[in-house]
Amino acid sequence: MNMSEIATEGLLYKQAEQYIRESYHERSVPQSQMLARLSDIRDEINEIGTYNHTIEELTYGAKLAWRNSNRCIGRLFWESLTVIDARHVTNTDEMAQVLFRHIREATNEGRIKPMISIFPPASSRAVKPPRIWNHQLVRYAGYETESGVIGDPASVAFTTTCLSLGWRGAGSAFDVLPLVLSLEDGEPSLYPIPEELVKEVPIAHPHIEGIGELGLKWYAVPFVADMRLEIGGIHYTAAPFNGWYMGTEIGARNLADDDRYNMLPDIAAAMGLDTTSAFTLWKDRALVELNIAVLHSFREHGVTIVDHHTAAGQFKRFQKNENDNDRDVTGRWSWLIPPLSPATTHLFHSSFDDEIKLPNYFYQN
Repeated sequence: MNMSEIATEGLLYKQAEQYIRESYHERSVPQSQMLARLSDIRDEINEIGTYNHTIEELTYGAKLAWRNSNRCIGRLFWESLTVIDARHVTNTDEMAQVLFRHIREATNEGRIKPMISIFPPASSRAVKPPRIWNHQLVRYAGYETESGVIGDPASVAFTTTCLSLGWRGAGSAFDVLPLVLSLEDGEPSLYPIPEELVKEVPIAHPHIEGIGELGLKWYAVPFVADMRLEIGGIHYTAAPFNGWYMGTEIGARNLADDDRYNMLPDIAAAMGLDTTSAFTLWKDRALVELNIAVLHSFREHGVTIVDHHTAAGQFKRFQKNENDNDRDVTGRWSWLIPPLSPATTHLFHSSFDDEIKLPNYFYQN
């Protein structure tokens, strides 16, 4: 996001008014309070060029952004989101401490809690907005070597940045990257995540011993860290959030994709499959067993996870809830269908309007 995207005062009030009217109505706030609040917002914008959300507005806006997230299959639980208000932080040391708290409390020893931490918003007067440079708060490094990538190929560029800032990993396939944070001066600061905060799950199969012998593991919680949260015209450029994993995110993408860990050939070898021809469907068989291993392992270690059939059923309940409240359900079909056996879910046979509603989360450079 560049600063030209920050709303002008007139547009900002219109965006604020739209959000306040919608959210106050849903929260059953009396109209007199809503009108008084709009008057205060107008005065604040006229005085300082922006306005500040109340904690109630911030909390409900983050929840609505989840409800409006077209790519998310887990929106049934949007009302359960816990919001950490971190708008008070003034330096990256404080920022890091908030994020460490987020990781600890959201992980919750495996009983994962949906959570978001919201840092100071972007300002038209700032050179650069607050940012978390990581794609996810917890992610594995990727090291470019002469014989190929060790670790996660998706992390090679960011790993190079961390190395240039002085970080040194062990060089394994599963090194947890540090946090890289910046506030309005734009200067990056590096913070290794305390090892005890990062819960990881070793991957084993209930019946195929060879899969467990591959030494695979994955971190427990997907903390998305690089998206922008927009609520009522205010842009929160550092607002990491998490739910819990759907098994296919790990078993059919992170560990399986050719441009990620590319483990299907190794899984097939552990299963003794014939990989000389695609006609044997060895990739499909290996993919199913890898996903069984992921679900089994997370359950064995007491970490919240959902399979794609249950997640699709939960989304159907979300659709019914929204329809019962006279709200249209938007979505991006290509993201909502699971990457494993999508035709076995109702989502594959559905269509969705990909209209972007506000509040929402957006990608940023």
